[in-house]
Amino acid sequence: MNAEIVSIGSELLLGQIVDTNASWIAQRLAESGVNLFYKTTVGDNLDRMVDTLDRALDRSDVVITGGGIGPTQDDLTREAIAKVTGREVVTDPESLEELRERFQKRGFILTKNNERQAQIPSGAIVVKNPNGTAPAFIVETERGVTISLPGVPFEMKWLVENEVIPYLREKYSLTQMIHYRVLKVADIGESAVDDRIGHLIADSKNPTVGVLAHPGQVDVRIAALAENIDEANALIDAVDVEVRKLLGDNIFAVDDATIESVVGELLASKNATVATCEDLSGGSVASAIQKAADSAFLQSSIVNSNEALEKIARSGGETPPFADGAERAAALARSIRKTAGATYGIAVHGTEEGDQRTENLGKGETYIVVSGPDGERTRHVRSAGRGGPDRQRAAMGALSLFRRELLGLTE
Repeated sequence: MNAEIVSIGSELLLGQIVDTNASWIAQRLAESGVNLFYKTTVGDNLDRMVDTLDRALDRSDVVITGGGIGPTQDDLTREAIAKVTGREVVTDPESLEELRERFQKRGFILTKNNERQAQIPSGAIVVKNPNGTAPAFIVETERGVTISLPGVPFEMKWLVENEVIPYLREKYSLTQMIHYRVLKVADIGESAVDDRIGHLIADSKNPTVGVLAHPGQVDVRIAALAENIDEANALIDAVDVEVRKLLGDNIFAVDDATIESVVGELLASKNATVATCEDLSGGSVASAIQKAADSAFLQSSIVNSNEALEKIARSGGETPPFADGAERAAALARSIRKTAGATYGIAVHGTEEGDQRTENLGKGETYIVVSGPDGERTRHVRSAGRGGPDRQRAAMGALSLFRRELLGLTE
């Protein structure tokens, strides 16, 4: 059985609202073993909605719509589905009475426009919505099933969990579920990951293997279709072993764990502390560590000039000027460690080339140094920038280098 999500609302197309509803529904469908092949967004225009829904029913067994079933004149989902399925829009007496009672209990009078919320395509199955005024509804035809949900997130989520998924399981005899595991990778890029495990991606059927890149991190997703979670994990485990053989200690976490949570746990296990000094990364490293390390994080310095950098270096007994960026970063790491009285000091020092306007992979050099009881580790990155992706990449590089230091791993 194949499903499609149609998100309805001009505010989505205008960028006023981010469509988090569709991604949440997609996750729940996947967990329930439902194939989702398309996600579409359409504005509040009846003709375009009809065209979109018509194409959706041509290619999908189940179409789930979100939004457009409220009381206002631009809530046109009922009319669009009625037109596509060749039905009339009618008032459901029971829904209307429930609406009237709900308004009365709150001390309000049910206005004519609110009565629209009791309207559904003729023959539709009404799905009661205990969290809102607009009921959901299901229209079954020979072409497929259309399920219409409200756009309010907490209303939609309750209905999906308690009504939609049970309905789909029963109607389509869904006995399988999809479970996945995400292996998180640092220190090598997406193309390098693909070079090592590309054959697993190309040859995968069940489980399937895919990759998703972030600044400084690559996620390897292993997804299995099975009768239950134990069977799924057994399938995933076999592929997990192969991926780990090929990617080794570049894998730093699984599923919800993050690089900062891993570093935080390692600091706690060693009863160690850390302090940081940053320039272009603007406190990204400090922010990430502080969340996970709590009291193990002692001090942060964020600077925006060479003079300030050299002042920090001098405070730790270092003597500028320094020969190059690597030497300066090392002096900063040693100084921040000494002045804070921390077990470890981390410095991220970047130098940009020219007047940059790019947000990602800015030209320049970034030096990351971790100073600790056993000496120093240095990482050189041939890019530098103040944009969000560059700052995130620098923070990820620093935390990954720090993780390697805490675990005693080679670069």
